[in-house]
Amino acid sequence: MGDICPKCGLAKELCVCETIAKEEQRIRIRTVNRKFGKTSTLIEGLQDVNLKEIAKQLKAKIACGGTVKEGVIELQGNHITKAKEVLVKMGFNSSAIDTN
Repeated sequence: MGDICPKCGLAKELCVCETIAKEEQRIRIRTVNRKFGKTSTLIEGLQDVNLKEIAKQLKAKIACGGTVKEGVIELQGNHITKAKEVLVKMGFNSSAIDTN
């Protein structure tokens, strides 16, 4: 019984929970100014997905540093358009991504 997903009831290999969660997300991408004039891109609103894995893929494809803090992905630099493109390629709905 350990290899059955508690949410969808399917086997772990066939689990579709994360795919469904990606389609239903309302994501907000914005920039903030930090100390010494540094800019950071914040990606908020991701739930029921592996944030660390998404952050790892974003950092690799955008070629920047970043971290996950309190459910928010922080990327170093202004990467609003690039982050949206990468998230869409990862399976998130482009109309559900709000950029400011």
